[in-house]
Amino acid sequence: MHTVENHLIELLPHQDRLNLLAICEQVQLVRAEVLSEPGKPTAHIYFPTKGFVSLVALVDGRPGMEVGMVGSEGMLGAQLALGVATAPLHAVVQGAGAAWRVDPQAFRNELACSTALQHGMNRYIYVLMSQLAASAACLHFHLIGPRLASWLLMSQDRAHSDHFHVTHEFLAYMLGVRRVGITTAAGALQRSGLIEYHRGELTVLDRSGLEAAACSCYAADRRVYAEQMH
Repeated sequence: MHTVENHLIELLPHQDRLNLLAICEQVQLVRAEVLSEPGKPTAHIYFPTKGFVSLVALVDGRPGMEVGMVGSEGMLGAQLALGVATAPLHAVVQGAGAAWRVDPQAFRNELACSTALQHGMNRYIYVLMSQLAASAACLHFHLIGPRLASWLLMSQDRAHSDHFHVTHEFLAYMLGVRRVGITTAAGALQRSGLIEYHRGELTVLDRSGLEAAACSCYAADRRVYAEQMH
């Protein structure tokens, strides 16, 4: 059997886990690939293992800002557990890598048979609700620098690496700010020796220092996940 490497699947009892994996296929997520669009039917459910996905709210049909992130801790398509077929957000691959992919109807059938899967989905949807609410508050109350530090930590967690690819333009898009603001904030983190950035390649040099520079949202997000997904 393949290594699972997705926490939601790993939390399932052994037989439920085997049943879910039996309807999964392993795919490679490609950076910038769009996996879902708001208001459109969900084509597939994804359980990332190495890759990770940004959840982006659109404003007047245009890209607005990131409101959530999905990596090996979660899944894309949780709304199907609520009986909703359409996707609520624009989902774009931020970090390339592997994922388990599931057909929506096959997932619904498995969900109907597995109390453990239903329980896990309920708790994960709560985590997503908390993440979305925190994102709105963070945008309003926290400065760009601490928000950027939190975002980099969240990305590092899901990339499973100290090094990942990201451009200033993409960061501005994700955080809903002007590019000049990202350049200033990233420059400050680099001068402080917390990160190294060159031509879109970012390396976290001082994890504990970056945690100290981050806004409280990062620690709060980890705490909510740890409390619910155990």
